[in-house]
Amino acid sequence: MKNIFDNNLKTIGLVHLNDDNLKTINSESYKSYIKAMYLPKGCQVKVDFSVYHTAGPALFFISPNQVLSIDGLCAEMGYFIYYNRDFYCIQIHDKEVACDGLLYNNINNMPMTSVPPEEAPSFNTIFSQMEGEFIMKDASQEEMLRTYLKQLLIKSTRLWKKQHLNGVLAENDDPDAFRKYTQLVDAHYKQKHTVADYADLLLIAPKTLSHRFKKMNLPPPNEIIKNRIILEAKRLLVHTPMSAKEIAYDLGYDDPAYFSRLFFIKTGETPSGFRTKYLSQSKGKNLQDT
Repeated sequence: MKNIFDNNLKTIGLVHLNDDNLKTINSESYKSYIKAMYLPKGCQVKVDFSVYHTAGPALFFISPNQVLSIDGLCAEMGYFIYYNRDFYCIQIHDKEVACDGLLYNNINNMPMTSVPPEEAPSFNTIFSQMEGEFIMKDASQEEMLRTYLKQLLIKSTRLWKKQHLNGVLAENDDPDAFRKYTQLVDAHYKQKHTVADYADLLLIAPKTLSHRFKKMNLPPPNEIIKNRIILEAKRLLVHTPMSAKEIAYDLGYDDPAYFSRLFFIKTGETPSGFRTKYLSQSKGKNLQDT
């Protein structure tokens, strides 16, 4: 029996993360969905070009534009939740726990949240209750599933802030500023390449924006822009046949040579060198797995 709710374009599902489902989870089947995973220790997860090892229970929050691969499955079972924006994406209220909130859209580009031992039972309860709710077929099922999902996002957001922000935002005048900036960069990085561009959108001076980031011990705003551009360039290099020149134009650079220099400065490799190296490593891994 599948754990899925699908009604009036609103979809949410829960899958046990084990050997039987690993191939499907690593495929394109769930790429268009917003995803949340709860994994025990001993797993190896790759999100885009970063690899994460779970030393204990951990949560992962993956956006549709991110590339997910579970390379090492742990001995114990995990949970994999997928849902679409129609099911849950509150962008006006509950901003921190919306589908573009801290867990899915943050400056550190960190999709993983570790779960302390004392917190693990409450997360296990949420997933267990959610799984039981899929069996129910009454009129309140949709709202109950949304309630459990929201509980998961709220609890996870609290943990993420403790682990990755060190409480600095609690003392800041505008705790949402860094997330607004990230959202704007994610929406406009192909057209807008300077801090001044985003400062204009935020109605503040570029120096003020940079000062706020420094005060919060966050990366400089300019690095956020460059990192997002390079991440997209890497995705296009390994997941499309586009040439480096085509990618440069797609990312808003009229001078492909300038873009190639930027890529080399940020990665230590040329675009073509990065593509060749990555694809050869992936091919070698696939041969080992067969």
